[in-house]
Amino acid sequence: MATSSVIAVAGTFFLGSFFSLVTIINPPSALPLFTALAVGMDAREERALARRACVYEFFILIGSLFVGGLVLNLFGVSSPALRVAGGICVLLLGHGMLFGRSEAEAAGRGAHANPAFFPLALPGLSGPGTIAVAIGISTEIRELRGLPAELAAYAGTVAAILATCLVTWLVLRSARAVSQRLGASGIEVLTRLMGFVLLCVGVQFIASGIRSFASGG
Repeated sequence: MATSSVIAVAGTFFLGSFFSLVTIINPPSALPLFTALAVGMDAREERALARRACVYEFFILIGSLFVGGLVLNLFGVSSPALRVAGGICVLLLGHGMLFGRSEAEAAGRGAHANPAFFPLALPGLSGPGTIAVAIGISTEIRELRGLPAELAAYAGTVAAILATCLVTWLVLRSARAVSQRLGASGIEVLTRLMGFVLLCVGVQFIASGIRSFASGG
């Protein structure tokens, strides 16, 4: 496989994965939850909370990317079925973001032994929809022909996960300033816009799965 083709595959998966993950995670939508969990913390403790949450987020996504497919094979779930199921999850999440109300504040109530992992990283940042997207990307990678193409796709996707976690960390790290600047109305508008984009992403996943079913994949 030519070097230019390998780079093209890596770039395609980087952009596609980054767009999908940032859209479904929607870091600004986690600000209310982060703010609720950070009550009583000083600036240093807030930064530590944001850093730990993003580390957990990274490992959850990496685990979903590399191990999620093995779990599916264990239970006999096909790639098209996963893609359709993941698309439905994304659709429901997008519908909730577009028409419903955020449950971040409710999830943030109460004490947690490790708030950076639960509820911030899981399910706040890496919920079922996010995990479904990561596993769906892994199924697309496995359908590529040739080891160089697969390695390039995995490299691009891992880079996208790193970039996504970096964006999340930057947003959470500046939670106070962002919340004050956007305000409650601004965060709500952004969440609903992201919800509409998620609906589109979900439809694309479902359409892709249906095409695979129709072609006997």
